[in-house]
Amino acid sequence: MIPLIVSLAFILAQRIAELVIARRHEIALKKLGAIEIDRTGYRLIVVMHAAFFISIVAEYIIFRRSVSGYWQVLVAVFLAAQGLRYWAISSLGVYWNTKILIAPGQPIVRHGPYRFIKHPNYLAVVTEIAVVPLAFSCYYTASLFTIMNAAVLWRRIRRETQSLRGSNS
Repeated sequence: MIPLIVSLAFILAQRIAELVIARRHEIALKKLGAIEIDRTGYRLIVVMHAAFFISIVAEYIIFRRSVSGYWQVLVAVFLAAQGLRYWAISSLGVYWNTKILIAPGQPIVRHGPYRFIKHPNYLAVVTEIAVVPLAFSCYYTASLFTIMNAAVLWRRIRRETQSLRGSNS
């Protein structure tokens, strides 16, 4: 249980730090006239992520899960996803946020990982949603939340793409 607690504490600390950064960026973007798009979708993502952590712990305890025999590989994949996540965040600078905030007339970022893939941060999140529960043999959580995450990201990417096209016309 200790590896699970330490791992989830680490991830939660990351998320809290990211929320602090996102809030700073939100303030800066709103000074540029940014508006928030799809608040309902954002709330769905927040609820899903909270339920994700609860589900891992519940499955681990209820089904007496243990650390996977492949944990080293899964940790390596997780760390690679973290590298991609922070490369994406760094490349977006003030434009990175946990919310969809569109500032009219601002450029679309096309450097860093965005040269190679449209949504590198989302790829990192998809990877995490799969590998974190798998590292603790939480197969139900990995399956259920991979599907749920696909649904919320599908919605978010559609709305984000549409909004970015409209703001840079």
